[in-house]
Amino acid sequence: MSQQTTIRKLAELVNTPVDKLLEQLAEAGMKFSGPDQVITSAEKLKLHGFLRRAHGKADKPVEEVIAPGKITLSRSRKQEITVGGGGKTGRGASTVEVVTRKKITLKPGEGRPLSANEKLDAERADALRKLEESRARNLAEQQALAEKDRQRAEELAEIRRREQEEAERAAAEATAAAEVALEETGKAKGHGHGHGHAAKPAAPAREADKAAAHAKGKPVHRGSHVMQAGVEDDDSTARFAGQLHLSPSDRARRSNAPRGRGKPAKRSLDQSRTGTGFNKPTAPVVREIAIGDAITVGDLAQKLALKGGEVVKALFKMGVMATITQTIDHDTAVLVTEELGHKAVHADAGDAESELLAHAEEVQGDKAPRPPVVTIMGHVDHGKTSLLDYIRRTKVATGEAGGITQHIGAYHVTTPKGVISFLDTPGHAAFTHMRQRGARLTDIVILVVAADDGVMPQTVEAIQHAKAAKVPLIVAINKIDKSDADPSRVKNDLLAHDVVAEDFGGDVQMVELSAKTGLGVDDLLDAISLQAEVLDLQAVPEGRATGVVIESALDKGRGPVATVLVQQGLLSKGDYLVCGIQYGRVRALFDETGSQVPSAGPSIPVQILGLSGVPEAGDDFVVVADERLAKDVAQQRDTKRREMRLVASAGNRMEDIMAQMGEGSTQQTLNLVVKADVHGTMQALREALTGLSNDQIRINVIGSGVGGITESDAQLAVTSKATVIGFNVRADASARKVIEGNGIDLRYFSIIYDVIDQVKQVASNVLGKEIREEIIGIAEVRDVFRSSKFGAVAGCMVVEGVVKKSKPIRVLRDSVVIFEGELESLRRFKENVDEVRVNTECGIGVKAYNDVKPGDQIECFERIEVQRTL
Repeated sequence: MSQQTTIRKLAELVNTPVDKLLEQLAEAGMKFSGPDQVITSAEKLKLHGFLRRAHGKADKPVEEVIAPGKITLSRSRKQEITVGGGGKTGRGASTVEVVTRKKITLKPGEGRPLSANEKLDAERADALRKLEESRARNLAEQQALAEKDRQRAEELAEIRRREQEEAERAAAEATAAAEVALEETGKAKGHGHGHGHAAKPAAPAREADKAAAHAKGKPVHRGSHVMQAGVEDDDSTARFAGQLHLSPSDRARRSNAPRGRGKPAKRSLDQSRTGTGFNKPTAPVVREIAIGDAITVGDLAQKLALKGGEVVKALFKMGVMATITQTIDHDTAVLVTEELGHKAVHADAGDAESELLAHAEEVQGDKAPRPPVVTIMGHVDHGKTSLLDYIRRTKVATGEAGGITQHIGAYHVTTPKGVISFLDTPGHAAFTHMRQRGARLTDIVILVVAADDGVMPQTVEAIQHAKAAKVPLIVAINKIDKSDADPSRVKNDLLAHDVVAEDFGGDVQMVELSAKTGLGVDDLLDAISLQAEVLDLQAVPEGRATGVVIESALDKGRGPVATVLVQQGLLSKGDYLVCGIQYGRVRALFDETGSQVPSAGPSIPVQILGLSGVPEAGDDFVVVADERLAKDVAQQRDTKRREMRLVASAGNRMEDIMAQMGEGSTQQTLNLVVKADVHGTMQALREALTGLSNDQIRINVIGSGVGGITESDAQLAVTSKATVIGFNVRADASARKVIEGNGIDLRYFSIIYDVIDQVKQVASNVLGKEIREEIIGIAEVRDVFRSSKFGAVAGCMVVEGVVKKSKPIRVLRDSVVIFEGELESLRRFKENVDEVRVNTECGIGVKAYNDVKPGDQIECFERIEVQRTL
């Protein structure tokens, strides 16, 4: 039962005062005495309708208002269930109360059964709907079939029209041919040439009749199984009758038509006409392939859209043996790409290199005069370092091993003539690359020639480097204080190398001096200043610095140390720079005296700390904005350098492999591990040692580096059975333990002469000894005597050398060896002797050989062992 609602409660629900609600009820015609009276639902609806009409809204029908939208029925039922009792457990029965609640929601019309009339109406409506859908579907199918029939009729009409035109044209041609044949026959009859030829024109006439009959639609009988063109029994007959001369495209299109009277299938379109099918390319596809400095064979095949085997085959035809995983260089990749019919273009270096090029452009700013960079070159022990010592007022040469320079020294000196930067290069023959690098970095080359020694091989090489670098040359004729000095001979010797002194009308300044006494040094400084003024050397003193690495080393306490020469801009502490494949931030700058400096300008050499590794001598360095760019450029260069090393080790040519196969059986190999104190010295040692190789032995430097000998170097030597060479470096404790435990040959050096001599000695031991045969005497057979004891005994005259009984002999006849053996007896008259000298007669018995004849020669020789050398 629903709870009753009073007027007071209704006023609270609608949020209206009670007095006002009583007034509205009174206006609606319902009188209530107090607020506690009960108001029914009908009275509420009546009040609601009154208020709607009062506000100008139409009133709803009472049935629509009264009829609820849905009815919810809730039903609850209680039951009691007895559980347990009488079981094995002995427990008593228990009663459980179960409450079942059910809730049903009904909408109008639901819940009551439909009447018979309503069921019939629903079925009739469903049947009418399905009938209408069937009619619409049939109508659409009929329209589609009618459209297909119309298209087919048009095609048949077009085909018949073309056939009729073809038949008319054939009939006209046949008629013309028959007329020509009749004319020729009449002429033949008039001249009386046989009667057998009159029946031949009947064939063209018969063909004309057939063509005319075909044009009129009459059947032409050619046999019992001939297809007749005029019969149209059904649709398929009409389509195919008389169409024996279809084009290939029409025949392919009509061959897909279904046969029989089944359901007509959808006709396929001619793809050659619509253009939707695959067409074979009429011309080969030419691709534009971007190739870098190096590329693997597999990547190249992928870019060419070919199988890797085809690219490998093309390389084999070109004489390059490479697998699909090996790397080939740019030139080889371009050749094989063009061989396969494609176009090759050079790939861009990359974003990092492009950005670096933008940084490396010429430094903007006003240029100012800069000090000259002077390189001192010449033959070994001609006084280059002593001259520089006198200028610097130092003693560098006394502290060098053997008194010779073995790496590039860079100094800048303040003289009365201004600041000058000097580069001191080695004069030994092994340091060719150092001299070449020094000539490229310099503005002026001073060629030091000893007045008592003259022009030597390294002097000529220094002249060639200076000419190749196109830098002016100043000749300093040193050691003129010696008694045997001859400066004129030096000048005359230099004329043979196109170095003409000013005294002889040339343009090369030559200064005579003595580095020991200082005589003529001021004249040399004047010549340098004069040449610098002529060159007008300028550079931008501000901005990002650029320059070149002169030398590099690995210091145990400070790490990688690089000696650089600043060429443009200002190098300061804290700058980020990229140097070859290394990068870093400048942690400190030192001059040649070891003093720390805050910055370095153009033409000033300094040592820098803070690089990620030891750069190679000759690498350029560039100061960049941040560390990210420096790292990206260094990594990209390292990757490119690694690819180039792979190219150098892979892709051997067939002729090289055949040559190695021919030499491999006799050529020995000596493996070396070389460690040096600076990079330039290591490079010079590597080239000097590998240059000792010949046809008998190949010297292979399997490992080289800068810094002390580490455990990894020792393990490499153990694996490859190599000799370890330390140049001004020593092995650490762990490396010595490995070397001593495995018996590796470890040698320390400080002078390059000793390195080369020792390696020659080791190589000689590897080569071993060679057995040579040396002819010591020849005896000529004058006569042969028979002996019962020795058989044939040759009476001989020693014509050359000496014949010894203990040495082996050969018997020669007409300069051809016919026997090789030993002497059984050697007699002088009746006495046995050990040897017979030249121009002496003797009797020789050859052991186990009795076929000696007069005129033969008996050659006596000995075998000696000779140590092989390089």
